[in-house]
Amino acid sequence: MTLRPLVPLLSAFLGACVTINVYFPAAAAQAAADRVIDEVWGGQAGPRPVTPPPAAAPQIQEPTSALEPGAARDVAVMLIDFVVPSAHAGDEPDLDVSSPEIQRLTDSMEARFPDLAPYYDSNAVGVINDGFIVVRDPNLVPLPERNKVRTLVANENADRAALYHEIAVANGKPEWEAQIRGVFGKRWVARAKAGWLVHDGTGWKKK
Repeated sequence: MTLRPLVPLLSAFLGACVTINVYFPAAAAQAAADRVIDEVWGGQAGPRPVTPPPAAAPQIQEPTSALEPGAARDVAVMLIDFVVPSAHAGDEPDLDVSSPEIQRLTDSMEARFPDLAPYYDSNAVGVINDGFIVVRDPNLVPLPERNKVRTLVANENADRAALYHEIAVANGKPEWEAQIRGVFGKRWVARAKAGWLVHDGTGWKKK
C-alpha cells in the first residue's frame, strides 16, 4: 500500500484547517442583522429577501492508486472528521446578539426610530450600504428641525458603530467588526421600506 495518492487530499485537508480558523459566518451575521432590524424598525421594515442557498461543494474525485476504490478519500474524510468535525455544512454557528450592551444599543435605536421615520419617508434621510445613514437633502427638512435631524442621524450612527463593535467583541472575534458592518449595511438597504431612499453602492435610488 502506498500513501502517495493521499498527498493531494492531505494538502487540501491542511488548507481546510486554515480556512476554518479564519472563517466568517456570513449567513449567521445576516440572520443576526435581520433580528436587529426587525426589532429596530418593527412593522416598517421591508420583508426579508430570500437568500439563495449556497453553491454545492465540489465533489472530490476518486484517486487513482493501488488502494481499494474510494479508500484514499475515506482516509482523508476520517482525518477531517476527527480533527475538525465542525467543518460539516449546516454546522455554522449563530452570532450572539443578546449581550446587555447589544440589547441597550438596539433599544436605543428602536426608541429613536419613530423620530427618524418621517425623515426616511420624506427622503431627507437616506440609508447607505456601509451600515450608516446620512442627511441626504437638508432642504426637505423644515429649517427649525434641521439641528434635530442632524443630532438624530449622528446619534443613530454612533449607536450603529458601537453595535457592530459589540457584536464582534461579544462573539470573541473583534477582527470581524468590518465584516459584520458590511453585512448589516447590505441588510439595512435590503430591508428598507418601499419609498425610502437607499444607496446600494452604485447610486441613490428609491426602494
